[in-house]
Amino acid sequence: MRKPSSDVILIVGSGLSLGALGAGLALWGNPANSGICISCFVENLSGSLGLHQNLRMAYFRPELAGFVIGALFSALMGREMRPRSGTYPVLVFLLGFFLIVGSSVFMGCPIKMMLRLGAGDLTAVGGLFGLAAGVWLGIRYYRSGLDLGAPGQGGGIYQGVAVPMLLILAMALSAWGLLQSGTIGPAAQRAPFAVALGSGVVIGALAQRSRFCVTGSFSNLFLAGDRSLMRGLLVLFLAALAVNVSMGVFRFGFLDQPGSHPDLAWNFLSMGLVGFASVLAGGCPFRQLVLSGEGSMDASLAVLGMIVGGGLVHQWGIVSTSAGPTTYGKAAVLLGLVFCFGIARFYRKT
Repeated sequence: MRKPSSDVILIVGSGLSLGALGAGLALWGNPANSGICISCFVENLSGSLGLHQNLRMAYFRPELAGFVIGALFSALMGREMRPRSGTYPVLVFLLGFFLIVGSSVFMGCPIKMMLRLGAGDLTAVGGLFGLAAGVWLGIRYYRSGLDLGAPGQGGGIYQGVAVPMLLILAMALSAWGLLQSGTIGPAAQRAPFAVALGSGVVIGALAQRSRFCVTGSFSNLFLAGDRSLMRGLLVLFLAALAVNVSMGVFRFGFLDQPGSHPDLAWNFLSMGLVGFASVLAGGCPFRQLVLSGEGSMDASLAVLGMIVGGGLVHQWGIVSTSAGPTTYGKAAVLLGLVFCFGIARFYRKT
């Protein structure tokens, strides 16, 4: 068993890698303030697979494969490979879908939210408070008897997303042109392939060992007063801040921030949905990728729901623009909140 001091080191290491490499990947070519964004990367993956037709968002981000591969090898080497399946697979799939809905309306996942804050983007403050509120709601329902069932035996390497992700990586490396790849917009803004893949492997391995999760940081605090993961979240922010300030790309304010919109109310509500859905699903979008790498079928189903969602948010006009959320985006967030409240209400055991 790891000593408490080693846990702290791993948590701080996870936050440091996410903050420094997240800001660094943007400097190396990824979109500004989006060096790491799970929802954006998933939307890119969906486009590369032809699940939507917006070529500006069609590119296989090797970081995604890196996260899963890093978590997989870390779990195998640490003897923490735990094949397991859940009780309500359709619910988990739909929760994965709504994780992308909320993130696409906010224009980023919880990790990108922290990176935006570290770059001076004050529009992300609404998302931070919304995420905390959503997690608090989820924890409140768990305390009042919400029970989605304990994971059972099942799943594993060959039944999760690790093998499909490796196959997609092989397709991306082949010369057959099987994946779509946009040449304009965010899809054309990319860090070198090897750098992106290597960064993902390092981050995925550290996150698997440390159990780091952005929403999990709030969950542990609200549920048990445990501040250990919060240290990693603080380090993530400080590392991104240090990189951005030192490289002269820190820009403090609300207006004209890249990869964002200034509607604070919908930033709050959309991240509230992400926080609520993350508690119900057992982790934020990034954590779902890591858990899928260590054998969780529930997480694998959530990731599949995220990939389908990454296509549908573009096909259905849910994705926000710099001008703000769309009407369909607002409706989808409200529908997602109703869905989460429905689960919390009807799956209470007391």
